[in-house]
Amino acid sequence: MIQSIPVPQGKRIASIDVLRGFALLGILVMNIQAFAMPFCAYMNPTSFGEQEGINRWVWGFGHIFFDMKFMGLFSMLFGAGVMLFADRAEARGASLSQVRWLHCNRNFWLVMFGLLHAHLLWSGDILFAYGVCAFPVYLFRHRSARTLLICGMLFLLLGSGLSMMFGLSFDQWPEQGQAELAQFWRPAPAALDEEIARTSAGFASGFASNSEDSLFVETFIFATNIFWRVMGMMLLGMAFYRSKILSGERSAGFYRRLLVVGAVIGLLLIGNGMRENYAHDHAIGYSFYLGVQWNYWGSVALSMAYIGLVVGAVRSGAMPTLQRHLGAVGQMAFTHYILHTVIGVVVFRVLGYFGSVERWQQLVLVIAIWSFQLWLSPLWLARYRFGPLEWLWRSLTYRKMQPMARG
Repeated sequence: MIQSIPVPQGKRIASIDVLRGFALLGILVMNIQAFAMPFCAYMNPTSFGEQEGINRWVWGFGHIFFDMKFMGLFSMLFGAGVMLFADRAEARGASLSQVRWLHCNRNFWLVMFGLLHAHLLWSGDILFAYGVCAFPVYLFRHRSARTLLICGMLFLLLGSGLSMMFGLSFDQWPEQGQAELAQFWRPAPAALDEEIARTSAGFASGFASNSEDSLFVETFIFATNIFWRVMGMMLLGMAFYRSKILSGERSAGFYRRLLVVGAVIGLLLIGNGMRENYAHDHAIGYSFYLGVQWNYWGSVALSMAYIGLVVGAVRSGAMPTLQRHLGAVGQMAFTHYILHTVIGVVVFRVLGYFGSVERWQQLVLVIAIWSFQLWLSPLWLARYRFGPLEWLWRSLTYRKMQPMARG
């Protein structure tokens, strides 16, 4: 068995840690909506809750700057992490077969964590998808940056094309299929009241339906939507890692151009998509499959703009204290991701606030959680080498208890 040696702090790639922390915190802006409200409100802002004044502004802020962008960025970083993990194992003397075994074992356990997270806590889990996609993604790790970029875009195009095919054929669907999707998209008041009553009645009351929803996500939704998007973004992340973009080794001008071009393209697409969806009154026949395409592609561009912004800032040494705290969050991203769910389950299910917290109040809670995690992470890593779940995952990967406390 290849020896497991924790990466010394001085040899970590700071820009990747900071990006991962940035992405992890950003994901919560969208996930809090799924914790706090019926899931239709995550997809369709007109289906539930107040849509005037500050709540409309908060939804617009989240949709423009966060929806799909931070999950896309996190997916890119996971793809880069596949290559980084393999490269470091090889540098420690592992053979190709040993690296392959470690990769498979590592992601087998990620799939297991994802299944437990989804079925026991929250159906919005992404770990299962990452673990499954990591197996085919590994086959691309020796490809050139150009090939990775092309393959990533092809996967994204296939996912987009599949969604558009569903949307363009919607009028030809059987009436029952149209009605079921319309009920999901904009549930009747009685159905919303039933979901709120069941979910806010405590953790156990919604357990069965949560597991049922998770199975649906892990099968049909994964095959028709998640797989293509995650594969595409992971491959783009591998291309960016191979091109030394994520490690901050390109010129300062490169990161400025990436920021500006990505932001202009992304914001134009997303802004036009918002206008079109409101013009169609977020109708199921347009917005569910066709209207989402604006944000689907705009989010890819804006994710790249965020890379230009964050890696450029790390490269220039801007805001070193914030960088240090974000980097610490990034090193504990697995632990913090699950902590988000635990907080969401406790606040909205156990304490019964599901369906009663407005969007602006959710944003206040997000900022409070950010502050806590930014404060806690450097303190934890000053004493320990890993976050608790990172330690467990690493120990399972290498089949050996890893050193936890710093010497």
